[in-house]
Amino acid sequence: MDQEYIKAKLRELPHEPGSYQMKDKSGTIIYVGKAKDLHNRVNSYFVGAHNFKTQKLVQNIDDFDFIVTASEKEALVLEINLIKKNRPKYNIQFMDDSSYPYIKLTKEEFPRLMTARDLKKDRRAAYFGPFPDANAASVTLKLLQSLYPFRRCVRMQDKVCLYYHMGQCLGPCQYPVDADVYTEMSEKVTRFMKGDTKEIAQELEKRMQKASDALEFEKAQEYKELLASIHAVAGDKQNIEKNNQGDMDIFAYYSDRGYLAIAGLLVRRGTILNKEYRLKPLYGEGEEEFVSFLIQYYQDHPSASELVLPKEMDVSSISEVIGIPIVQPQKGYRRKLMEMAQGNAKTQLDLKFNVAEHQEEQVEQAVQHLNELAGVPMNRVELFDNSHISGTFTVASCVVYEDGQPDRKSYRLYKLHTANSDVDSMKEVIYRRYFRLLKENGRLPDGILVDGGWTQIEAVKEILSSLGLLDKINIMGLVKNDKHTTDSLMDSQGNTIALDKNDSLFFLLTRMQDEVHRTAISYHRKLRSKAETKSVLDEVEGIGPKRKRMLLREFGSFTNLKNASMEEIAEHVPEKTAQAVYEALHQKLNDEKKDSDK
Repeated sequence: MDQEYIKAKLRELPHEPGSYQMKDKSGTIIYVGKAKDLHNRVNSYFVGAHNFKTQKLVQNIDDFDFIVTASEKEALVLEINLIKKNRPKYNIQFMDDSSYPYIKLTKEEFPRLMTARDLKKDRRAAYFGPFPDANAASVTLKLLQSLYPFRRCVRMQDKVCLYYHMGQCLGPCQYPVDADVYTEMSEKVTRFMKGDTKEIAQELEKRMQKASDALEFEKAQEYKELLASIHAVAGDKQNIEKNNQGDMDIFAYYSDRGYLAIAGLLVRRGTILNKEYRLKPLYGEGEEEFVSFLIQYYQDHPSASELVLPKEMDVSSISEVIGIPIVQPQKGYRRKLMEMAQGNAKTQLDLKFNVAEHQEEQVEQAVQHLNELAGVPMNRVELFDNSHISGTFTVASCVVYEDGQPDRKSYRLYKLHTANSDVDSMKEVIYRRYFRLLKENGRLPDGILVDGGWTQIEAVKEILSSLGLLDKINIMGLVKNDKHTTDSLMDSQGNTIALDKNDSLFFLLTRMQDEVHRTAISYHRKLRSKAETKSVLDEVEGIGPKRKRMLLREFGSFTNLKNASMEEIAEHVPEKTAQAVYEALHQKLNDEKKDSDK
């Protein structure tokens, strides 16, 4: 950092609202913020004392840019857009591309109850949700399936399955079932999902007492656990009365010791149906980062009719951006909920330091140990792994770790030439990775970890030498023993360094290996699945790309589609096309069976 240049630039900053972007020595944006007064806010980073996390950010700042806006609201919108575009290292980021789960109750002759992530809802089904996370939906589904024996199978079988014998299905495939039974169960599920848990709780208490009287204590315990699940699903109101004041989201935050904890309570029809927790390192101001989180959160999550926030916050620009009415309660029901959220935020942060800080300390120790063994910095490392079956669909993955943590936005996947040996595949991926980084002036790692010994190290050295990078990137190998478990490191000169399996470095390297292997295998499976789908459906007359996507979306997977009946397929495509699809899929199944019998 050129101190005189920075000081001169800081003096010229305007006293106006806007967004500022901190950059490292490579010109990469590492932090984006917004300010009512750019001059005062940006100058505050370079004067006075800071906590450890902020100090770490400041030490990496080599330059900064800024954009003046007409208002604080515009600065807030610009900040979020720049975070989404650049994904800076030190910003709190909660955006993802996942959809959110619902509980789905079908309206078939024999209904099914399941979780679903349908973007386009099936008109023949009732949906309850969305749930903020998959675990909440899973707990709810498990509870309901334990109480109500809806059909479980996607395709009706010829005889009853295990769920029938467990009392979790009525067995309509083999036995007649009165339609009124399913109607009554559907109505009970609907009432429960709308917040009426009293009826189900009373029924479970009766069953628990009956089992206890019959000395069936295991069954009684099972009912007791289901009752506990109901309280959890219903929000376990924690001495807060049920209140029919509509749908609302309550969010609070707590910052301390360089971390920001955020807690949210999601209230639907007066009942707390779920909770949200976030815990992240804090590099800026707590309230600013909390506001940034809220903007990001509601870009991806469904909103309630009102948002409840702490009374001490300045919310003048938030409501306009989010588009939700904001309430800052002084007393009453909402105030009790706010106090609960604030208490939970503090508890989460304290828990981090009481339990998880030791693990973070171990990661830091592991990185330091790796640097000592290498004799050079190895703070940012890249690992590579290949995956193939009999030379088909040869792929490679590159995962990146910085300071012992995965940098997933920097991961890369590669399709490789299938005729290559493992060594040639390594050469190919190394060349493609670092030729591209050189061409685009990208960020080079401190070191490369290869999954193998001297042969792989030599292959990497050959390619880096041809690119003029051999003296800029350190190379080390992860060497396995006869049990195929990593037990030592090998440096670029071929020297072996034993690893203590109780050392934090051993666990860190194992996690790294698992991650790069998992990434390569996942990509390989994805390509195989696509090829399998293409080889069958693309040959069927009447099935184009649009219909293929629609069928896979409706049935959930290629396997479910293969197991579907012709009638089920015909619900989505013309009968003639459905017949062609069914025959093509079953011809493939027959071919696979013949191959397995050989």
